[in-house]
Amino acid sequence: MADVSARGRSYRYVGPAGLKAAVQPGDGGRRIGSAVDFGSWVVEQSAAELAEPFTFVVGVDGVLRLAPRRSEHVACAGGGMVLSAGEISFMREADRWTVSEVSNQSTGYCPDVSSWAEVARALDVVGLQRPSGFTHEIVFRRCPDCQEHNVVREDDFVCVFCGSDLPAAWNVDPTA
Repeated sequence: MADVSARGRSYRYVGPAGLKAAVQPGDGGRRIGSAVDFGSWVVEQSAAELAEPFTFVVGVDGVLRLAPRRSEHVACAGGGMVLSAGEISFMREADRWTVSEVSNQSTGYCPDVSSWAEVARALDVVGLQRPSGFTHEIVFRRCPDCQEHNVVREDDFVCVFCGSDLPAAWNVDPTA
């Protein structure tokens, strides 16, 4: 279930059950809780890897976790709940690393755009310069009629599967 705590709403995995079932003990993205953690992680990445976005989650502990782009968010989270999830890119600017792009693009967790606050906090702890919000916001909604998950485009709150109206407020997790 989604839970709203002092840290913000947490999101449970709502994607295909088989992907969550495939998560093994020890799976999970690299924990990045400090500038030292990020420095150790980034030097292990090749130029080709750094040219692509990475999968990220912010765990319910508020800590950023990173995995290669083609990783499933649920695996990056070790199967657990998250405060946000999406894709993130880094670039070297002068003598420091910065976040060049970041989105909430995760069809496994479908986090609301309001989860940016948790991403910002996690990046600030690490000391990474960042944008003021998601550089690409994804609006997720669940259709109340057919129950399918939708990505809302251009403020068109209509289900692409059955044509029903979608709610204005986030509602992806039916137990929230």
